[in-house]
Amino acid sequence: MQMAVDLSREGMEKGDGGPFGAIVVRGDEIVGRGWNQVLSFNDPTAHAEVVAIRDACANLNTFQLHDCEIFTSCEPCPMCLGAIYWARPQRVYFANTKDDAAAIDFDDSFIYREIQVPHADKKIPFIAFPSASAAAVFRDWQIKGDRTLY
Repeated sequence: MQMAVDLSREGMEKGDGGPFGAIVVRGDEIVGRGWNQVLSFNDPTAHAEVVAIRDACANLNTFQLHDCEIFTSCEPCPMCLGAIYWARPQRVYFANTKDDAAAIDFDDSFIYREIQVPHADKKIPFIAFPSASAAAVFRDWQIKGDRTLY
């Protein structure tokens, strides 16, 4: 955990982004490292957990982290939570809570609320735009013989 916290401080002090750090561990080996790099990458998805997951997957040449654990300096936001579930690690350890993050102006509670709001009523409206060609791609995926499920 201390390494995740150290990464959070290092990234914050360099001005890369907010005070968040994460590592991915397999056994006794650190296989992925990340810190918030939203500002340095101009990428709103460059949160510590996402960066650490990307690093671990690249280092392990896999898209699943079944045999790994994640240590993060703060309870994951909704986006990172989704990325963690897609990566499928064994468990996640966190230091600060989402309430601690909210207290320093990293409040994700509005996103959790927005998930429950009907698409047309969201702060950023989501509008269905059905497409026959998009449906055809899904049908082709369904019958594709060499697909990899994840």
